[in-house]
This record gives sequence, structure tokens and C-alpha cells, in this order.
Amino acid sequence: MEIYDTEEEQVEALKRWWKENSQSVIIGLVLGLSAILGWNYWQEHKKSQAEQASALYGQLLKALAADNKDSATKLAERLQTQFSGTGYAAYSAFLEAKLKVRQGDNVGAKQLLEKIAAMPNKELGNLAKIRLVRLMLATKEYEQGLKLINGIDPASSVGFSNHYDELVGDLYVALDRLDQARTSYQNALRNGHQSPLLQMKIDDLTASEKVENKK
Repeated sequence: MEIYDTEEEQVEALKRWWKENSQSVIIGLVLGLSAILGWNYWQEHKKSQAEQASALYGQLLKALAADNKDSATKLAERLQTQFSGTGYAAYSAFLEAKLKVRQGDNVGAKQLLEKIAAMPNKELGNLAKIRLVRLMLATKEYEQGLKLINGIDPASSVGFSNHYDELVGDLYVALDRLDQARTSYQNALRNGHQSPLLQMKIDDLTASEKVENKK
């Protein structure tokens, strides 16, 4: 009888507990299940987005290889609009910017590069800024190029400082500020930018000075 009473009490206690807590338990289970289903859906959605973006990017490369500029532009714009959350959007913007430069649309190219430069991805942002400064060099916007580089936060450009130093040197050469150009080139070397082209630029400055001194 003692065993029966104990079991009966346990059953009654369980019933009372369930009556008091069933609603919160059910809500917890529903929320937990929803979270799991939502996470799985999000992962599948990201995978699907990446696959679609990859396929479109492949079409973009084929269009560029075939020199189909109109198709390439449309594909690049579609990638940037519909798949902005993927890396393919930035890569397509780089390619579209290059295409616009070839077509003489430097303003459009700069707008695309500025858009990439503003992205949170530091590596892509720095690559975009480097290309933007090179474009400024080509369009003789030397002071604007210097201003852009001077405004870059060193903490966000770790690993790219040597490239910026070389670009600053190129800008100073274009402005005929050769002493500052040499200093920038030497900074690039000290920062690990070992490049035969960079050494040639330094040698050219030295040769130019020797010619000037002989006059």
C-alpha cells in the first residue's frame, strides 16, 4: 500500500506540474523548433543565393570574353542588385568598372569603385581604393588621389600600406615633387614592397637628378 501511495502521489505531482507548466513547455518547444527550422531555411537560402550568383558570374565572364559589353553590363548590374549580399556583387562591380574605363566612362567607373570602397570588407575596400587612385592618376586628378590616401585609416589598411606608399610616390612624380616621391617609394620598400618596377622608379628619379645637376 505504501508503494502504491507513493506512486500515486508521484503521478498526481506530475499532473499538477504539467497543468502549471504545460503552456510554457509547449511555447518553448515551438520556439525551439521554429529557430531550428528558421536557421535551416536561412542556410539553404544563402546556399541557393551563392549558387545563383556563381552561375551569373560565370555568364558575366563569358560575356566579357566574347566582348559582349551590353550583356556583361546587364549581368554585372543584376548581380549587384539581386545578390548584393554575396562576394560576387563586388567582383562584378570591379569588372564593370574596368569595362566602363575601356568605354571611356571614367565617372561611372569611379562611382562603382567608390561603392566597393565603402563596403565593410576591408580587403575589397582597399583594392577598390587602390584602383580608384590609379584611375585618378590616369585622369590627372593628382591632388584628389593624395587626399583619398591621406584620409584612409591606417588600422583599416594593414597589409596595403606599401601599395599606397608607391601610389603616393607616383602622384608626387606627376606633381613634379620628386623629393617627396622618393621618400614615398623608399617607404614602400621598407614596408616590404619588393618590386622591380618600384626600384626602377627610384632609379629613374636618381637619373633625372643627375641630368639636372649637370645642367
